Amino acid sequence: MSPLLLVIIIVFGIAAVLTIYRIVRGPSILDRAVASDVLLTEVMCVLGAEMAINHHTRSLPVLLIIAAVGVFGSISVARYVARRDNQTS
Repeated sequence: MSPLLLVIIIVFGIAAVLTIYRIVRGPSILDRAVASDVLLTEVMCVLGAEMAINHHTRSLPVLLIIAAVGVFGSISVARYVARRDNQTS
């Protein structure tokens, strides 16, 4: 493992721990949704950095699946919150 990849994993690991804290303690569902998107983005960044450093594209399908899960999850939460807001007003 290259030292650069190790530094990237440590930095993004710390960010992931802070993001998981926000997911657990988030005051609202939107905070938790944003934190989960950030966590997925961090995973995608680490995978992308690993692919760039090691000069391969084997992890590309995993990146696409993670991106799709992030987009569909965000859309689902946004639609749920919008529907809930319409019912209360």
